[in-house]
Amino acid sequence: MKLRRFLALAMLSIPPLSAATTPATPPPDDPYLWLEDVEGAKPLEWVEAQNKVSLAELTAAPGYQALYDRLLAINDSRARIPAVVKRGAFYYNFWQDKTNPRGLWRRTTPEDYRNDNPKWETVLDLDALARDEKQNWVWSAPVPLYPNYDRYLLRLSRGGGDATVVREFDLATKTFVKAQPFDLPEGKNSVTWLDRDILFVGTNFGPGALTDSGYPRTVKLWRRGTALADAPLVFAGEATDVAVNGYVTNEPGYHREFIRRAITFYTSETYLHEAGKLTKLELPLDAQPGTYRDQITVELRSAWTTGGRTYPAGALLAMNYARFLKGERDFAFLFTPGPRTSLVGTSDTKNHLIVNELDNVRNRLYTLTLRADGGWQRTPLAAPAFGTVSANAVDSDESDEFFLSVTDFLTPSTLAIGTIGHDARTVLKQLPGFFDKTGLAITQHEALSKDGTRVPYFQVARENLALDGKNPTLLYGYGGFEVSMTPSYSGGIGAAWLEQGGVYILANIRGGGEFGPGWHQAALKPNRQRAYDDFAAIAEDLIARKVTSPAHLGIQGGSNGGLLMGVMLTQRPELFGAVVCQVPLLDMKRYHLLLAGASWMGEYGNPDVPAEWDYISRYSPYQKVVAGKKYPRTLLMTSTRDDRVHPGHARKMAAKLADQGHDVLYYENTEGGHGGAANNAQRARMTALAFTFLQKQLK
Repeated sequence: MKLRRFLALAMLSIPPLSAATTPATPPPDDPYLWLEDVEGAKPLEWVEAQNKVSLAELTAAPGYQALYDRLLAINDSRARIPAVVKRGAFYYNFWQDKTNPRGLWRRTTPEDYRNDNPKWETVLDLDALARDEKQNWVWSAPVPLYPNYDRYLLRLSRGGGDATVVREFDLATKTFVKAQPFDLPEGKNSVTWLDRDILFVGTNFGPGALTDSGYPRTVKLWRRGTALADAPLVFAGEATDVAVNGYVTNEPGYHREFIRRAITFYTSETYLHEAGKLTKLELPLDAQPGTYRDQITVELRSAWTTGGRTYPAGALLAMNYARFLKGERDFAFLFTPGPRTSLVGTSDTKNHLIVNELDNVRNRLYTLTLRADGGWQRTPLAAPAFGTVSANAVDSDESDEFFLSVTDFLTPSTLAIGTIGHDARTVLKQLPGFFDKTGLAITQHEALSKDGTRVPYFQVARENLALDGKNPTLLYGYGGFEVSMTPSYSGGIGAAWLEQGGVYILANIRGGGEFGPGWHQAALKPNRQRAYDDFAAIAEDLIARKVTSPAHLGIQGGSNGGLLMGVMLTQRPELFGAVVCQVPLLDMKRYHLLLAGASWMGEYGNPDVPAEWDYISRYSPYQKVVAGKKYPRTLLMTSTRDDRVHPGHARKMAAKLADQGHDVLYYENTEGGHGGAANNAQRARMTALAFTFLQKQLK
């Protein structure tokens, strides 16, 4: 299985900022609608004025400059682990530091990577390219040509947005292809190699080419040397679909081409493309198909009865692909879910399949080997029993080697390499300690939510923490899209918060994927309030345990987590002393009309349907802000170049809060896309501003 649904959809590009984002009949009762004009003169003047106020206060605070300098040094440190992917004979890495703020695409040999100071060969200098072309290019994941990897489709963003240009790159000459290149202008581009001279391509071909969500609605077959406009149609979805894209899986002896029609964020149809014909895979709409050699794999999000058996939600199944296409349904279990276990993902080596599962939010690894009789042999894969652990194949075509990554809140991340069948592990890279962890400890706790559900959370604090309710505490949460929150090492959080005596809390609320599809689905649409009740229950538990008190308890979250922050601000303001709300969704009456918002109606619902607006309206933060109510001081942060979640959400919320007399700060970065920052200096500033605000409010 190559991609899970969330990651596959996230890789699709999003509408550019020039796309229309307001309906023909805007709501008459919204006086702040003008702030949705992303790059209009008046809104940008407002942004500049807000930034001036926020920067004047926060950058002048004692310790801000020292914190910024330290965070930038951490971000730029050459001791960071360079994440690599093997393509052909080389390991490739994208690297940003003080000298190369936009970044270097570079490579080294597997042998040299094992050295403390590998010799890196520059493939593309993004800073030089941006300077030469006078564009603020930001890197996005490239698309390699299998199996020789001598050509790439590079995806470059202006300022960090999701919308990219596509340019074909020749690795032998390290130059962009000039003769009959596969190049696309900036937009919603989905591209996949079929072979050296043919692509699956989805883009804005003109009227009707995009879905209501702003993604490609069609897939065409583009042959080199022909006009894009003349590319024949392979598949067309409906305007109401989220997206349509083509993709390819390549494994030794197996090349398969697919079309995926994403009907909603969680339902899709998949078609096998062979010899110009499409064959629909007969699977539940919410199942995620994958491939492994001669096998089809199927990850289930709901129970499925087929072939005389019922397979539970959260299971991973497999069977011979040819027999599946013939209608047989005798699946084998690759993963069986339990009440507190869920599937993280899989990675295939030359002869084995590595399976990673979460058991009470702790990773466990094992391998599966397909036997000659068609059965599977399961073998535990030796790995540390603590922290967040992942294992990924180095080169699935050639070896059974795998990279093993281990991290937790206090242990600097380690990257090792091993071979399935051997317990020996060779440490390749290890982060230095970026902060003093002396006396800190990690514990796991549970809070009792409003409906009686036990909700886990991690706590990082001093071993001898005084339970007097006075500890500055930061509670972080997300709670959506089946994304699991697991421990990881952050030099920034360590230096800016833990080392300063703060307590850090990571919430595992419903809406996430910690316990499989059921944990996520428990907080979908009309049940969204459960995620918010879970988060509030953790806050109440921290207060009841006297870890902290409302005056010393701050919260932070971004994107869907920013929506969580807005709900906590408006529903439970008495619990918190400070709120940091980043790149948020907040106006849930209009979210589906702004940029990629329509694609998330499978998560939240459709506010244009009265019955669905009825439950959305009960928590939508923008509509719930009222004058005269006491709210904790709030810092709202976003990016002008965020073309996934519209910056209008944060702008309008800040303006409304301020006009009602509430205490709010606002900061908008001019670059960065949905990540909020485009380079290490911007990341350091955004982090320093947030933690300076938290320290000021909570200590």
